[in-house]
Amino acid sequence: MSRIAVVPGSFDPVTLGHIDVIARAANIFDQVHVLVVHNPDKSALLPLTQRVSLLTAALREAGLPDTVSVHSWSMGLLVDYCTDVGASVLVKGIRSQVDVAYETPMAIMNRSLAGVETVFLLPDPAHAHVSSSLVRQVAGLGGDVSPYVPRVVAEYLETT
Repeated sequence: MSRIAVVPGSFDPVTLGHIDVIARAANIFDQVHVLVVHNPDKSALLPLTQRVSLLTAALREAGLPDTVSVHSWSMGLLVDYCTDVGASVLVKGIRSQVDVAYETPMAIMNRSLAGVETVFLLPDPAHAHVSSSLVRQVAGLGGDVSPYVPRVVAEYLETT
């Protein structure tokens, strides 16, 4: 039986921290679905299709195996997607206590709703301070985000 995990996120834009978590999940699980989700509570910089495209290119650039695939989800519960693809685990990167406080109630609800467990992975310390919102802010003010995002993302942000 294959161990399938889902790594959900808005990936707006994808950062090197995201890539680190996805790569480590790929070493633990047989299949990893990286799921670009629409979060109605966030105002997105990039359209969903562009986030999928950039994430796909970034994962290819990182040399991740074919067992890692990119998908999108914009309607319904995250656990519905997990059930549809046979995933029993969600993988979330946790940078701080703020993330723990935010993610814990969702993890408990997902387990309660569908028996889907959540695994928290700590970041590589080199990426612990990086978030997509900080990258958006720095890029929006003309700063260099290349140390924090995959090359393909940095190049895209420079041209927009």
